[in-house]
Amino acid sequence: MDTISLNIQTTTSDTIIKFTADKALTSGSHQYNNIDEAKNSPLAQQLFHLPFVKRVLFSANFIALERFSIVEWKDVQEEVKEQLENYLNSGDPIVLEDHIQKKVPVEVYAEVTPNPSVLKFVANKKLVDVDFEFKNKDEAKDAPLAIELYNFPFVKEIFISENYVSITKSDVVEWSDITVEIRSFIKEFIANGNTIVNSTQQKVETKTEIHNTEDLDEVSKQIISILDEYIKPAVAADGGNILFNSYDSETKIVNVVLQGACSGCPSSTVTLKNGIENMLKQLIPGKIEGVVAVNY
Repeated sequence: MDTISLNIQTTTSDTIIKFTADKALTSGSHQYNNIDEAKNSPLAQQLFHLPFVKRVLFSANFIALERFSIVEWKDVQEEVKEQLENYLNSGDPIVLEDHIQKKVPVEVYAEVTPNPSVLKFVANKKLVDVDFEFKNKDEAKDAPLAIELYNFPFVKEIFISENYVSITKSDVVEWSDITVEIRSFIKEFIANGNTIVNSTQQKVETKTEIHNTEDLDEVSKQIISILDEYIKPAVAADGGNILFNSYDSETKIVNVVLQGACSGCPSSTVTLKNGIENMLKQLIPGKIEGVVAVNY
């Protein structure tokens, strides 16, 4: 049996480090957030006894560890590498196959959007019934997927729709460096059957329309109908959403809310003026002077 040697690799996050092997270590990916979740992995349990280990991920040919801030990786990485190599070469199992939870078949792929800061991760299964937008981790307290994604230091905003997740990143990293990592994480999260959004969050639909259409004037009803039929499908394809906010019959100005990839997109102004505004003017002649995005 060939001896397994590991190479230390840094990642885009200074709290996460990878130990890469030149051969397959395990089938599939397995992530553990604490020692209680690691009942089927003797190696993960051993790693969690190190006081600085926060999270463990096993993939086909690497082991990724996230640390707490009590240490720096440069101070402990060699000792951890030696411990991992000793375990791997002992022949003991990384994951007990009999205890592996049956995963949900799922595929996730990444799509670019008109907003260079936003990437859309599309799943081949339904994720949620309504849309959710999270501007920070506090807003995501009842959305397990969003909470986990916010553990990546470069994640700024999250928008979850029926079958996709749009993520807004910070400027400190490039998508080319993190896309595979994020896609793999989302796929693993869904495949493990984890909850995307808790039922309690369903009652707090983040910045969604709360208008009672019966209380709106006819022009507002027409605007909502046009947005739903013509505009929303197009912006959803780009990883975003548009919501009706208000209509002023005196100024003839329509206020809308842009979410997901549309929020903060450099081309959103052009889209509003050349696309949405022109369409509303044509379909509701004489009633529309302009469309304005309301920033929340």
